[in-house]
Amino acid sequence: MRIAIVDDDPLVRMGLRAILQSEADWEVVAEAGDGATAVAQVRRSAPDVVLMDVRMPGVDGLEATRQIVASGSEAKVLVLTTFDVDEYVFEAMRSGASGFVLKRVPPTELIEAVRVVATGESLLFPASTRAVIERFTGPEGYDLPDLTEREQGVLRELARGLSNQEIATGLFVSVETVKSHVASILTKLGVRDRTQAVIVAYESGFVRPGDAADL
Repeated sequence: MRIAIVDDDPLVRMGLRAILQSEADWEVVAEAGDGATAVAQVRRSAPDVVLMDVRMPGVDGLEATRQIVASGSEAKVLVLTTFDVDEYVFEAMRSGASGFVLKRVPPTELIEAVRVVATGESLLFPASTRAVIERFTGPEGYDLPDLTEREQGVLRELARGLSNQEIATGLFVSVETVKSHVASILTKLGVRDRTQAVIVAYESGFVRPGDAADL
C-alpha cells in the first residue's frame, strides 16, 4: 500500500507516518503541508490512499480533493477531521473523497480505515457516514439513470453500509456477481466509488433519511 499524508501540522504528519509504516507492506510515499503541494505529490508518487486534512492554508483539502479526482488519479482520498458531523467533511466526500476518519481514533482504527478505503468493498463507518450525508443532503427530486431492479436493490444495500460479501449473502449470489452490479451502478451514476453512489442515492430521493437506520 502506497500512502500520501497531507496535513499542515508537521507533528501530525510524523505521528501518522509512524502509525502507517508500522504495517510491514505499507509505505508513506509522499507528504505535504498544503493542498497545492499535495496535488503535485499525488501526481508524482501515485499513492493508493491519500490521508487529507481539510482545513489548511492556501489550497485547502476540499479543493485538493477536487483536483486529485479531476486529474484522473485512482488514489482514494480519506479525509482527516476533528469533527465527524461536519459540512466540510460532507463537501469533501461530495468532491470525491471515499470517507473520513477522526484524528483522535486509535491507531488500529486508522489502519483499518485505510484498508477499507483502499479495497472499496464496503462503506467506511456506515452509521457515521450516513449521519453526515443525511444531515447535509436534501432530495433534489431528479431521476436516477436507468438502473435495473437488481441494481436498485444493491444500491439500497450500499446505502445501508453493507459490504459486497454481506450483500452477496443476503441476495444468495456470488461476491463476483455483486461486484459486477456495483461496477454497473457506479458507471451509470457517473461516480468513482460507493460513497459517491450513496450521496447520489440520497440527493435524488431514491433513499431518504431514516431508510437505512436499521444498520
